[in-house]
Amino acid sequence: MVSVVHSVAAQSDFNQFFAILSAGVPPEDVQRLHAAVEYAWEVYSDKQLSSGERIWSHALGMGVILAGLKLDVDSRMAAVLFAIPAYVENGVVRIEERFGKPAAHLVNGISRLNRLRPITRGFAAANIEAGEVNTAEMKTQIEVLRKMLLAMVEDVRVVLLRLASRTQTLRFCANQPSEMRVQVARETLDLYSPLANRLGVWELKWELEDLSFRFLHPETYKQIAKMLDEKRTEREQFIVDAVAKVREELAAVGVTKAEVYGRPKHIFSIWNKMQKKGVEFSEVYDIRALRIIVDDLKDCYTALGIVHNLWSPISKEFDDYISNPKGNNYRSLHTAVRCPDGRSLEIQIRTNEMHKHAELGVAAHWRYKEGSKRGSEDDYDEKIAWLRQLLTWKDEVADSSDWVSHYKQAALDETLYVITPQGKVVDLPQGATPIDFAYRVHTDLGHRCRGAKVNGQLVTLNTPLETGQQVEIITAKHGGPSRDWLNLSLNYIHTKSARVKVRAWFSNLALEETLAEGRAIVAKELQRLGQTSINIEDLAQKQGFAKADDLYIAAARGEMNLRQFQAVARGGDPLADAQLPDEVQTRPSKPVEGNQGILIVGIDKLLTQLARCCKPAPPDPIQGFITRGKGVSVHRVDCPNFAHLAALHPERVIETGWSVEQTGVFATDIVVDAHDRQGLLRDISEIFTREKLNVVGVNTQSKQGKAHMSFTVEITRLQQLQRTLTLIHEVEGVVGVRRA
Repeated sequence: MVSVVHSVAAQSDFNQFFAILSAGVPPEDVQRLHAAVEYAWEVYSDKQLSSGERIWSHALGMGVILAGLKLDVDSRMAAVLFAIPAYVENGVVRIEERFGKPAAHLVNGISRLNRLRPITRGFAAANIEAGEVNTAEMKTQIEVLRKMLLAMVEDVRVVLLRLASRTQTLRFCANQPSEMRVQVARETLDLYSPLANRLGVWELKWELEDLSFRFLHPETYKQIAKMLDEKRTEREQFIVDAVAKVREELAAVGVTKAEVYGRPKHIFSIWNKMQKKGVEFSEVYDIRALRIIVDDLKDCYTALGIVHNLWSPISKEFDDYISNPKGNNYRSLHTAVRCPDGRSLEIQIRTNEMHKHAELGVAAHWRYKEGSKRGSEDDYDEKIAWLRQLLTWKDEVADSSDWVSHYKQAALDETLYVITPQGKVVDLPQGATPIDFAYRVHTDLGHRCRGAKVNGQLVTLNTPLETGQQVEIITAKHGGPSRDWLNLSLNYIHTKSARVKVRAWFSNLALEETLAEGRAIVAKELQRLGQTSINIEDLAQKQGFAKADDLYIAAARGEMNLRQFQAVARGGDPLADAQLPDEVQTRPSKPVEGNQGILIVGIDKLLTQLARCCKPAPPDPIQGFITRGKGVSVHRVDCPNFAHLAALHPERVIETGWSVEQTGVFATDIVVDAHDRQGLLRDISEIFTREKLNVVGVNTQSKQGKAHMSFTVEITRLQQLQRTLTLIHEVEGVVGVRRA
């Protein structure tokens, strides 16, 4: 039998402990393991876990448990070093430098799992027993299931490390307050024990279950233990006699290489059968049990025939898990027989290889075999094929707890997990497509995406993905996304992040095209003026722009004052002597009563004009600038032209406000970016008609399936403009709409 040695006894003597920890490790790896133990001691010293257990004790306990499972040296080192990242800066990198990448990978995996705080911290023992479960905490539990699934996809040894850690925690809890024991035990039975069962690690499964049952139901545990102990002498003698009979009969038919012994009893298993079958302790068949281990498969059925010949088989108590293995690949023959004195006896029959897997489960794939660190390629292929079946364990976990069933379907369905060709796991919301996947991996991959393969088969880019699929993106060397991706009716994109990235790409593309157009306009005008050697940055700043690109954009959008540009380019007064934006509207006005120094738009006998560069409208905050011979030019206070003018000639700035009686109309520009389609201009024009807005200017451009439109409309109040912008944004195909 495989035995998991308790670390408590081993710690009394370091040499004895290290002999247990390094059992079966090849000589060339023993020194690495010893160095890892020394490094852990240096770091942990007297540090403690939140449970109160010393980290050093916990690490050694984990290491000994994994040694009992005969895992490889990397797993044992990871167990000893599990807490290093919490106390050493760049701990995982340090481990990789000193002990290799495999050990560092496992430590990083267990650190990620340990950062998840499962449900027990939020529950009181009374609430657990009463079935009162908070929905948010329930989701946390399901999230733990997901993360552990992902850990198994990357490396199932990470989960074995977590199971070893939980086993050590339960051992420590034996002497802790009852509330803490109950919380840890409940979580263990709901999550970790079913996982150990799915992984087939029976050696840990039984201990996890028995300790948890002892903490949750101490009186029942003691009662069953007492009943087992009362019949112990009688049962042991019965087993000795039964073993002798079976060995004698096996030898008579030539099966000489057989191991027959009494199977140890697990209290939780006995109680579980009593509950499921509704029977008393005396009616549980496997209180007395044998195990027969033979060399060959044919000997299994030979032994079965001998057992059924010696004793009478009990109806419906025979299971052939060799022909029909369990989901965790467990294989064995189970039968129960009735002896002449009326007592029952359960018997398990299996080969040596089946027994190794039954005891170690998935851990058997990382055992040291014949001095080598890994099994053959066939073993590895078998492991990969079998691990795929592990994804079903989440259902078993959920079914083990009644309160999970109310939430598990919704919680497990809200996220899907797909795998890259390199084996990395990517999480996405349900409904995500290959384009969402591409943008989640890398923005540039999304931009260059042209096709996708799912599990090796070509699919359309709007195909919904499913958990467990492998997705490969086919890319172009250059280019960008398609505008069709933003069409909601085509379902190319499901996630908001991917949609934002596509829109940003097109916004940048439109900006580049606008800049190119503006550069051409400015260059042509400078060439006409014979000023091609002028510094563009200085020229832009003299006209009130922060940089040359702002000047180019203004030129492309028709917002650059040509006369002002010419004056500056020739070296004249930058702005004040130049013709400011053409007058838009001029009206008679009157000064505000009691404040003769403030002008209101429309002062009597004083020429005023609304600046065409920013087109203010009520209730925009405004300021006035007194020009030379052109009256007062009224700007929005956030206008860059005004900011530059005010900096050069602060004495010409005059406080300005809107008259309460102001009833005029004001011109303003609306810019629309949209997917070009037939009827787009008609639909937008209908909005202007419904809102009773007078359109005094229209400029539309259409390139590569996109439309850029500029409308000059007359409004009376800014609220009227805001309503119009909202309505235009709802038009089909419109990507963005704004006031210029």
